[in-house]
Order: sequence, then C-alpha cells, then structure tokens
Amino acid sequence: MKPLITIATVTFNAEATLERTLKSVASQDYDRIEHLIIDGCSTDHTLSLVQRYVEENQARHSIRLIREPDEGLYDAMNKALQYAMGDYIVFLNAGDCLHSNDTVSALVQASQWTRGGSSNPAILYGDTHLVDAEGHFLRQRRLTPPEQLTFKSFADGMRVCHQSFYVRIDLARQERYDLRYRYSADYDWCIRLIQQAARRHMRIVNTHLVLTDYLNEGLTTRNQFPSLVERLHIMTKHYGWPRTLFQHCWFIVRAIIKK
Repeated sequence: MKPLITIATVTFNAEATLERTLKSVASQDYDRIEHLIIDGCSTDHTLSLVQRYVEENQARHSIRLIREPDEGLYDAMNKALQYAMGDYIVFLNAGDCLHSNDTVSALVQASQWTRGGSSNPAILYGDTHLVDAEGHFLRQRRLTPPEQLTFKSFADGMRVCHQSFYVRIDLARQERYDLRYRYSADYDWCIRLIQQAARRHMRIVNTHLVLTDYLNEGLTTRNQFPSLVERLHIMTKHYGWPRTLFQHCWFIVRAIIKK
C-alpha cells in the first residue's frame, strides 16, 4: 500500500486565499491524501469554504476539520502533529499550492517508500516557486535546496521552504514547534528534525522536484525584522555566536537592500 500523506492547512479568517489551496489539494492525482484543516474559530467565510470543499471532494480523499481556539500559528501546527494520521506530513497554509496536479504522486515515487520499511526516508524535500496573489509565477527562491541537506545547510537561512519539507510523522511528533518563537519556529523545527534524522541515521531525500507554489506575502515576510531577531536566537543555539553574527549581519543588509 502507498503511504498516506497528510497535508495540514492552518487557517484563521483565511477566506481571501484559502480556496486556491483547497483546489490545489483537490486536483492531486494521488489517492492516499489526508487533508487536515486546523481552524482557529474563524469569523469570516472560511468555514463555508471548507464545508463546500468537503461536500465536493470527500469521495476524492480524506478531509478532516478541527475547529477550536489556539494560541497562534505554531500552536495550531502542533495540533496538526497530534491529529495527523498520515505516514508523512507537510504544512500547506492558506494561499500556498502544490506545484502541479501530480506533485504528491511524484514525491512518493521519488521516496522509494516501502510499506513497513524502517529505511523509509525521514525527510523528503524539494524546491519552491514564489507566486503572487493570483498564483502567477514571480521568481524562484533566492535560497535553493542543497543537493544534500544537513543541519549546517540552514546556517545560510531557510534553504528549504517549510511548505516543501515533508517529514515522517513518527519523527515529526518528537519535535514540536517551540512556541517561544512567533515568526520563526518553523526554522528551528526544521533544523531539529534534520539533526534528529542524522542522529538516527535516517535518510533525507532530495526529490529534485518543484513541490510548492508559495504565496510571496507570508507571516515571516510581513514581520521581517522581528523574525530576524528570533533567528538570531535560533542560530546561536544551533551554530554558535561567531557563525551567527557573520550570517546575521548579511541577513540585515539583504533585508535593507530589498526595502
């Protein structure tokens, strides 16, 4: 049997961008998908969008809605780790899309997954395209995935986009998002998962695929300087002060240039 892939979508008042994400998941040609939607009690039309999506697609793949208050984005993501039933989990939030209709099936083929196999990859990763609010291609990410991903790869920044980072659920549950970070907990989470995979001698597979079309204006993008402060703490924890100070000065210069 093929692996069950959990796609987790966290929402709160996301009516403006959610529909494109729902359509993206519905269009997949892979038949073993669980779409787990974690909603923080939205007060707009998010729920009606989800209800219509369930009515139209419940025969296509499993859809589960968890609707309850949360303490923010990363708290909701921790709930997704708790509720997910898949073999792998990826986070695809409102506005983000899978790159093509065969993205998940191509990912599974690249994984060389075997049922019950202890050697199944810990992490599957790929590339990401940046798109605008209408889904039009803008550019590739400046940071491209390394051929071989190690925890040192992230010393240069988020080399793999969070939405293109698929993790075995048994591993993912061991490393919850650290709620001390409001904007960059995903950065810390990915580093810790890569370290955990290395300690356990588990494979990390580069799929060599474009996996995600990422909406350019995300939470970290909107809060760039608070995010940089958080990344300073995260990088110091994982890479030490000398490397962190050098890299962070470059991050700040790059952010100023982009303004």
